[in-house]
Amino acid sequence: MTTSNDIVLRPRFKFDLKQNNETILNRFENSKLKQSQFIVSRIDDHVFIKFPKKDQHFWSPQLHLEINKIDDENCTLYGLFGPNPTVWTLFIFLHFLVAGLFLAFGIWAYSNWRLNLPYNIQTTLMVLMIVIWIALYFAGSYTKTSSKVEMQALKKFMETIINNE
Repeated sequence: MTTSNDIVLRPRFKFDLKQNNETILNRFENSKLKQSQFIVSRIDDHVFIKFPKKDQHFWSPQLHLEINKIDDENCTLYGLFGPNPTVWTLFIFLHFLVAGLFLAFGIWAYSNWRLNLPYNIQTTLMVLMIVIWIALYFAGSYTKTSSKVEMQALKKFMETIINNE
């Protein structure tokens, strides 16, 4: 599961399987009864695997699988590691907020510059927005790195179910 880009915060993968998609989806459905290490939920061709509440922390990863039928004996599995969707939405909202404030301060600085007024405060705030954006990026990278063991556990569980072990 290598990615072509180290900047990616939500790793994705894809591979083809020589099995019927319903067979694999049913294995995931049945795994709910056989184990308690993970919470498995299925909606149509989508499977969500996450840790129980007692084992979760703020940035705990979850694995979203989409298993699409190619024909009666083959399917394609798409996987996406990421945090809880609520946490991811907050994270993205903060990025857009910082970008919006950067643009607003830029417009304000440009207006003051054109009016021959001081614009030091505005440029300082623009630099601060850049620093905050970089901090958000490194926070996301750090939490992804700190969750690698959990991501590997999710991947191993997925492989166990797919290989019917």
